Amino acid sequence: MASSVQNNRVSPPGYCVCCRTCNMWCWRAFKWLPVLLIVSIITWSYYAYVIQLCIFTIESTVQQCVYLVLYHILLIMFGWSYWRTIFAEVKLIPDKYKLPESELEKLLAAESEDAQRTILENFAKDLPIVTRTMSGSVRYCNRCVLVKPDRAHHCSICSRCVLKMDHHCPWVNNCVCFHNYKFFMLFLGYALMYCLFIMATCLPYFIRFWKMYQEYKHAHCDRLIEKGSVSKICMDMINGDFGTAASAGRYHIVFAFFVALMFAISLGSLFGYHCYLVANNRTTLDVLVSYRRLGSPTGQIINTMLKTLVNEAFRAPMFRGGADKNGFSIGAFNNFKEVFGNSPNLWMVPVFTSFGDGIVYPVPSLDEESESLISSERWDRWGERARPFDERESSSFDEL
Repeated sequence: MASSVQNNRVSPPGYCVCCRTCNMWCWRAFKWLPVLLIVSIITWSYYAYVIQLCIFTIESTVQQCVYLVLYHILLIMFGWSYWRTIFAEVKLIPDKYKLPESELEKLLAAESEDAQRTILENFAKDLPIVTRTMSGSVRYCNRCVLVKPDRAHHCSICSRCVLKMDHHCPWVNNCVCFHNYKFFMLFLGYALMYCLFIMATCLPYFIRFWKMYQEYKHAHCDRLIEKGSVSKICMDMINGDFGTAASAGRYHIVFAFFVALMFAISLGSLFGYHCYLVANNRTTLDVLVSYRRLGSPTGQIINTMLKTLVNEAFRAPMFRGGADKNGFSIGAFNNFKEVFGNSPNLWMVPVFTSFGDGIVYPVPSLDEESESLISSERWDRWGERARPFDERESSSFDEL
């Protein structure tokens, strides 16, 4: 620990300010590439579905209107949630968690880990934190020079500590954390519904095009066209539905079906996984430790591979009484309301309604010393806000 509190990152000789600035802007531009890819796919899917399927392929006006209305509702909610996830303001950790210069000098001058632990304990004694490191000391970030609040972690991509960090998602170019976790869940949910809707409505036309193609192949039209001699059956098919200008978009429709299927599979697994996390009030960083506890040969291999990678960041929350992966769980429905708020009318809308401030969290059971800390300090931080297990019908919309 004596070496971990020091940050000796020094630029190599000859590394000029211009190079550093250029690299910074190139890195920032590079991080937007996954987002641009997603936007491009959505834009193409709009063309394939609205233009090629609804306008050029579907003949029934009523069916066109129904499909277009439902599609645009899903698209608006999907895009709104995605926008809020990307551009949600991830607030900084309060200054009171940051070590003053005097305390930092003492920490760097300490000659032993016990001395450093004592300095951090004295500084954090008035802070509302209950989690500790594996060694039982206060969680400290040497890069940000601050004591980490409960469930906060340092993001190497964002270069700062993030409140209730779940993971850094390249597809939204942002950290998924306390400030946008509800938006991220809605983004996954609406994206999954968007893909399933496209799959369900494109499936009949996919089957239709496949049968047409089988008839075309069965008549050996492709071979006859290569030889320059086309039969009457082939000419009728080419001049009919299979060869009309409107059916030229069938390739877009078929491709849209397969792309939606591919994304639905990945989104379904990811959305289900995060539903599990919400129900148990856990984060991805809390769960990854479970792989390190596997006793099978595969688990031992994974344990060896992950030991150095997740030694500090990826582990279950550590309390004074030991590690507890469900240490913040207050019941499935209360856990849900902690993320989505107390008003059912706003659960499906991408507006911020989560409880708390991202710093203090209710804990289901603690010892007497910690319980007094909860009652006297931690609940005061929640103030008059409706608590996730408060059954009142109040709304937290006024907290926005």
